[in-house]
Amino acid sequence: MSHRNARLTVHGRRLLVERVRCGRAVAHVAAEMGVSRATAHKWIRRWRTEGEAGLADRSSRPRTTPHRTPAAVEARVCHERQVRKLGPARLGPVLGLPASTVHRILVRHGLNRLAHLDRPTGQLIRRYERDRPGELLHVDVKKLGRIPDGGGHRVLGRQAGRARRSNMGFDYIHSAVDDHSRLAYSEVHPDEKAVTCAGFLQRAAVFFATCGITRIERVLTDNAWPYRKSFARRRALADLGAAGKLTRAYRPQTNGKVERFNRTLLDEWAYQRPYTSNTERTDALTDFLHTYNHHRCHTALGGKPPISRVNNAASQYS
Repeated sequence: MSHRNARLTVHGRRLLVERVRCGRAVAHVAAEMGVSRATAHKWIRRWRTEGEAGLADRSSRPRTTPHRTPAAVEARVCHERQVRKLGPARLGPVLGLPASTVHRILVRHGLNRLAHLDRPTGQLIRRYERDRPGELLHVDVKKLGRIPDGGGHRVLGRQAGRARRSNMGFDYIHSAVDDHSRLAYSEVHPDEKAVTCAGFLQRAAVFFATCGITRIERVLTDNAWPYRKSFARRRALADLGAAGKLTRAYRPQTNGKVERFNRTLLDEWAYQRPYTSNTERTDALTDFLHTYNHHRCHTALGGKPPISRVNNAASQYS
């Protein structure tokens, strides 16, 4: 996957090839597109050798890693971690390895977080995950205070900001996250009424369809009234051909994927910088969602963005 500031995406490489095929000099085309001649020649060479497939992104992972820790040593590190429940700083001296090496091994085998281990047995607890995109959609609403024109306490200071914000009210951030791919969609609304929730679900389904998730099978929500008793929600589910599912009462962990996305939403969008108006913050949501879905590395997906899982699933089931 190309990073967001890459000079040449797959589309840009096709454009470069087309310009050269039209008789333009490679050096001139490279200058126009802001890349070096060596880079331009590389993509031309790959296209001539492999055709259209040669313009796709490739993994930068090396073919061999001769200095990687031997498998027997890694197995011993994993065993000691599961038995002793110690961190890299304490396991390193015991095993005669640098703490940084122990940490890399634990990360590689998914043992770097004690919270992911069953404490009595030391076995890795696998987090549940649906097998394909669209099998389960997590939906939730996050309440967020509105920002007065000119800025709130993050711009003006706590005293002045609190006085200006007293009658501003709240925004309600409606979010939906696909369980398998973590692809996310959000909207800002003035309320969380049943009609609003139902309309959001229908627009979310349209968004996921444009990204390649054409079928939503189940929708998981908490036990709020608009989800539990609403006829509008039932009609929206019927229109999508999806089943509704509610979390256990007082167990937000059941809807954990969208709850965790809410935290990312606050850290990387709502509180990411001091906004001078509520409109400015709302407008910034679109860019955040694009970055989250297409460029931001996701730790649960092996450092890849959510859209990569949708694309992989599409190629697998096609």
